[in-house]
Amino acid sequence: MLLLEYTVVASLVVFASVKASHYIDLIDKTTKLSGAFLGGVLLSAVTSLPELFTSLSATVFLHKPALCIGNILGSNLFNIAMLSTLALLSIRSFRNVPIARGNVIVALYLIAIYGIMLLDFTGVLDVDILSVNIITFIFIVIYAFAVRHLSGETEVPDEDAQEEVGLSLNQIIVRFIIASIAIIGLSIVLTYITDDIAQRYNLGVGLAGAIFLGVATSLPEVASTIALFRIRNYDIAVGNIVGSNLFNFLVLCIADIVSFRQSVYDYADGNVVKLLIFGTVATLFTVPMLKFRGWTIRVPCAICIIACYFAFLLVEF
Repeated sequence: MLLLEYTVVASLVVFASVKASHYIDLIDKTTKLSGAFLGGVLLSAVTSLPELFTSLSATVFLHKPALCIGNILGSNLFNIAMLSTLALLSIRSFRNVPIARGNVIVALYLIAIYGIMLLDFTGVLDVDILSVNIITFIFIVIYAFAVRHLSGETEVPDEDAQEEVGLSLNQIIVRFIIASIAIIGLSIVLTYITDDIAQRYNLGVGLAGAIFLGVATSLPEVASTIALFRIRNYDIAVGNIVGSNLFNFLVLCIADIVSFRQSVYDYADGNVVKLLIFGTVATLFTVPMLKFRGWTIRVPCAICIIACYFAFLLVEF
């Protein structure tokens, strides 16, 4: 019964997230905001709302930071594994497509974040400022710099596209807010169901966060990325994934700030440490896959990234 509840709620999260993404697309057609900003920052933030509220619920209400960090690291690893899978499936057209420099820079920022987390795990950066881990402040600064690269120039709205929309900007915004509220409520419910699953089947909270929360809350990113790959809009698809992974670390920062009992950077669960290691390796392969073109670079890198995800699953099971 729990697994059925999980499936239903996760499906509703995906539906609400896809609707929110659709309204973001309509905003793109009716405003001067650039597509890079909407895809890499706003779209990624919208599709990452499940991570935000499930992580806050796990930390504030359930007092289980390992579930929170497992959710974030699991989502990020799943995201880039799915991006790599789509890249392989579309390799004939994807192999020589240039990826925007901003997306590559964000991937480099992600590597820096993983490196900082590894230093925190070893105790090198284990310093608190007003009960908040110092790496939280570092991550916020990194996020601000990364957004600067993703935020591009403004664009002139397409008048023909505006006519096709059929909705006013106010109507689009109201519907977007409704979809976002639905994501918030469903995500909180999903957190409690995952916690029950972890207890019922004797799973570690880190593993439950990585698999059940991590995959379910990543489904919105996957759905929007698949749609973008289908129309061969690879640059925005990549921006959506790397932007979502970056936003997920901002979620970790928010959870750490609002958590008064203990830090969310809890590495006591061995599954969290494994996620951190595999995520670091997979992200290292992401940079050359995005920066360099051709079969000889993108295919091996994509395979290695996917292998990292399945290696984590094999180690656990």
